[in-house]
Amino acid sequence: MSSFPEDIYTEPANLDFDTLRCLGPLAPMAGIWEGPRGLDVKPKADGPRKQAFIERIELQPIDPQTNGPQLFYGLRYHTHIVKPGQVKTYHDQVGYWLWEPATGTLIQTLAIPRGQIAMAVGHAAPDATEFELAARLGDAHANISSNPFLDHAFRTIE
Repeated sequence: MSSFPEDIYTEPANLDFDTLRCLGPLAPMAGIWEGPRGLDVKPKADGPRKQAFIERIELQPIDPQTNGPQLFYGLRYHTHIVKPGQVKTYHDQVGYWLWEPATGTLIQTLAIPRGQIAMAVGHAAPDATEFELAARLGDAHANISSNPFLDHAFRTIE
């Protein structure tokens, strides 16, 4: 027996367009954040290499999103990372953080321009101050997909 409603077409009647008020545990994330002291440990043939980085992330509220009766409130985000003293992009990532108030579901979608996408899923109370989302290679609903080279040489499994 499915937990989904029989009527999969009718959208909610009263959408609240004050997204910031409706973001549940995502609300404190909204805004522009900068971290000047990041550290990446990346694989190299001669062993792991440490690389300092500077990160900027923008999380902007979006209008309510519906799939028939399903309702999400969310943040569109863009993460941009550079090495100290450089302009060239070290890492770039875009996606959405979504909150479904009816089920307490959190979703993060992401795309990386080296040919990788993912969707991670978790659950939290509306007033939660911490939560965990997960994506696993091959999961039907919270999956990771990589281009053939990344899948061969640097497979992301979770």
